[in-house]
Amino acid sequence: MNKNKTMLSLALGAAFPWWALPALAQDAQGAAAADEAAERSRSLGVVTVTGGPPSSLPTQIPTTIESMTREEIETRINATDSEDALKYLPSLLVRKRYIGDYNHAILSTRASGTGNSARSAVYADGILLSNYLGNGISNGTNYAPRWGLVTPEEIERVDVMYGPFSAAYPGNSAGAVVDYVTRKPTQFEAHVKAGYSSQPNDLYNTNETFNSWQTSASLGSRSGDWSWWINLNRTDSQGQPQTFTTATVASGTPGRGGTPVVGFVPGLNTTNTPWYILGTGTQYHTLQDHAKIKLAYDISPTVTASYTLGYWQNDAEGRPATFLSNSAGRPVYTGAINILGRSFTLGPTAFPLTNDEQTHYMHGLSVKSNTKGEWDWEVAASLYDYATDIQRAPTVAPPLAEFGGAGTVQDQGGTTGWNTLAAKGTWRPQGISGAHIVDFGAARAAYKLGILKTNAIGNWINGPSGTLVSNVGGNTETIAAWAQDSWSFAPNWKAVLGLRAEDWQASNGFTATAANYLAYASRSESDLSPKGALAYQLTPDTVLKGSIGRAVRYPTVGELYGATTGGALSFINDPFLKPEKSWTAEFSAEKDLGNGIARATLFHETTEDALFNQLIPNTSITRVTNIERVRTNGFELAYTGQDVWMRGLDLGGSLTFADSKTVANALNPASVGKWQPRVPRWRSTVFATYKPDARWAFTAAARYSGKQYSTLDNSDVNGFAYFGASRYFTVDLRVRYQIDKQWSAAFGIDNANNYQYWNFHPYPQRTYTAELRWDL
Repeated sequence: MNKNKTMLSLALGAAFPWWALPALAQDAQGAAAADEAAERSRSLGVVTVTGGPPSSLPTQIPTTIESMTREEIETRINATDSEDALKYLPSLLVRKRYIGDYNHAILSTRASGTGNSARSAVYADGILLSNYLGNGISNGTNYAPRWGLVTPEEIERVDVMYGPFSAAYPGNSAGAVVDYVTRKPTQFEAHVKAGYSSQPNDLYNTNETFNSWQTSASLGSRSGDWSWWINLNRTDSQGQPQTFTTATVASGTPGRGGTPVVGFVPGLNTTNTPWYILGTGTQYHTLQDHAKIKLAYDISPTVTASYTLGYWQNDAEGRPATFLSNSAGRPVYTGAINILGRSFTLGPTAFPLTNDEQTHYMHGLSVKSNTKGEWDWEVAASLYDYATDIQRAPTVAPPLAEFGGAGTVQDQGGTTGWNTLAAKGTWRPQGISGAHIVDFGAARAAYKLGILKTNAIGNWINGPSGTLVSNVGGNTETIAAWAQDSWSFAPNWKAVLGLRAEDWQASNGFTATAANYLAYASRSESDLSPKGALAYQLTPDTVLKGSIGRAVRYPTVGELYGATTGGALSFINDPFLKPEKSWTAEFSAEKDLGNGIARATLFHETTEDALFNQLIPNTSITRVTNIERVRTNGFELAYTGQDVWMRGLDLGGSLTFADSKTVANALNPASVGKWQPRVPRWRSTVFATYKPDARWAFTAAARYSGKQYSTLDNSDVNGFAYFGASRYFTVDLRVRYQIDKQWSAAFGIDNANNYQYWNFHPYPQRTYTAELRWDL
């Protein structure tokens, strides 16, 4: 091993002490000819994928792009939902609380926490899955990406571009752009899969096993100019309790008032204040159905039209459990109680029940050319429709609430959704100095939000809507034009320059309660977002590259209008919120080690007018506000290698450091100099897969995240409590066996070390998974 490799080995060993520098193997070009799986090679920092469908990401931009192929997902990951494909990629975390988590599974990136869903962009075959009707979880609803519109069995590959470095994407790409590339059959194929998961859970006074079942089937083929794909999936999932009914000790009144109870669990809350945990608030049983139909037709040898129809249906019941019982051993849900000489009053919704019913549709239509000549083009449109979206909750206490009684109905069906329209072109001019690839386009994205909350007539379970509790809604629209030029202007050099122009408008905004109605005037903003990247091939196996980009993330409809001061909603709105504006930059060095790729990246982000929920001084009001400045500096180390040390052993890992702090915040000076919520200073992933032969694959993987906070002033010093955000270290295991050409089986354990960790809600404890699959 030469001196350079020795130094690199020492550097990687310091960053990743659990493995050392892998040995040199064949180059990527030779491997591509020997293997049908998608391979990666580097040329000026550009990801080139062969043996699989092309990525929709702009891979000609020399910036950080990471990928996970279908083969890698099947081998390494106990994937029960599409977001699991991101589990071991650098600097990413999806706040998935249980299998089928449909409302809180938000993506976190290098400089954005799990409360900022609007700062990343998630697509499936270029169709928007990110929900920009709101940001995070607030306002009585949720804005997680619509992960349920893609199943793990559909995924051919998932690609991630870190940062807002492409002019083709809106400012929501500040954190990352994720695109799922799903299967496009070239011949007849069929797949059937059955999976089972089991989670023994022991937390507070809950000691129960929660099980989930999943079944899926897929068919696809190509005949002449036509190709088609059908995927069906059903998930029946029991999640662990997510919320808890609590009372601080100090809030009780000393004395003998109230019914004496037992069963409470003493503890400390996030500020280390003594409290009692009285029971669970929400434990979901969710039943989900997914259907996907994809059709493609080759109009000519170079022009293809495609249509996608996605269907997602969800029925979920949230059921609480009280820990409290009286002297007769009967459960206590409401009324005056007494705990150790202090009296407390439990309201009728102290242990809340919920019933959710959703039916959503996704449509995508595109026509594009693929000549590889001087000109190519694409026209694409998509629509996401909340056909049915109802959340019901009682205002009476259990156990009577389980059979009916008064309650509320929150309805978004038919009034909520989004649509997009885009036209793109690629020009590869001839006869101009250097090699150019010019991409350009225009796009429109429109969002409509309507949340009507009423009192149920008759009973909360199936009663129709009655008198008004609250009503909020509005529209936003962004029209954009963009262009970028990838220019190989000299040997070993490449530059990319881009510019995105955007015009944003908010309109038809209103908030209403039974007592008042407010309508808001329309607003508009216009911005320019420049982009730039430069790459230099230092040696045949080493590339240096730098990227910089501005991102403007406009307020969502939910942030502007999606709250009232009446009803059960705890936020009030500010229709004059400013867009948040970020400058992001990174500098990377990548080295091709022959049998793997090592990368070191420095990154920086400064965000002006960042949008966060915070308490308004001298009030009890929490709302979305602008924070003057948040700044993040950090580095990321990443490595993936194949046939390391021995044939069949694949290794990979990453290490991320982020110093992310609030720099200026006039509303809350106590937050200045404190860590950005839910962005840990350190995080890491590592995996090892050993394939001794063509049948067996054994994988062990680990994930680590350091200390983090949920509040802007970092007052939540105890992360290991309900409402807290804790550090964690988890180990996952997976064994896959190819029984014969058609049949395969897998067994896995997620969180094998049974680490109890939190991100406001408790994450799953040790979970066993098993699956059986048949492929034709």
